[in-house]
Amino acid sequence: MTRAGERYRGGEATAGIETLHAFSFGRFYDPDNLRFGAVLACNEERLAPGSGFDEHPHSHTEIVTWVVEGELTHRDSAGHTSRIGPGDVQHLSAAAGVRHEERNDGDAPLVFVQMWLAPKVPGGDPAYEVVRGIADATPYALPAAGAMLHVRRPAAPGERVAVPDAPFVYVHVVRGAVRLGDDELTPGDAARITAAQGLELIASAPAEVLLWEMSG
Repeated sequence: MTRAGERYRGGEATAGIETLHAFSFGRFYDPDNLRFGAVLACNEERLAPGSGFDEHPHSHTEIVTWVVEGELTHRDSAGHTSRIGPGDVQHLSAAAGVRHEERNDGDAPLVFVQMWLAPKVPGGDPAYEVVRGIADATPYALPAAGAMLHVRRPAAPGERVAVPDAPFVYVHVVRGAVRLGDDELTPGDAARITAAQGLELIASAPAEVLLWEMSG
């Protein structure tokens, strides 16, 4: 279990950027917290209006972004430009190499969760995809990383959400509260589950939860 308050605090406050890292990242190096299954990073980003990340490179990484509030503007060196809002899944496969920028071009604060996963086979050609308004019943498959993203939004206390039976499951609470066994998870909390079998999340309040089901 990783609590929100235990995440590494990064970003650049003077530039309107606040970042919370759940894994070893940049100057926050922790050899015991490099990855879980295929997940290499789970960053909560907060961008003030007009701020953002200038163009920078990535390679050999599957980058999946979930907007919590506001609107994210994405541009990359492969010619893609998109605006992503809450409920949309954005996937950038960096493959052998790509450059991109991410900005808050709106008038309201932007909050998003960005997750990096390791591909099973490095290299290849970059790819980009956006799925608009993903439904709870429609997981997003990421075969390059042997992973599948489930979005769950229990609407009332007591509602149950099945945890996928899988070798690795990473749970991140976006909003609300859920119980996993004896533990209550609130926004920013995460659970790392190995060999999941027959587990459930039970909502303590209306919630939004991201679950990564991974084969390895």
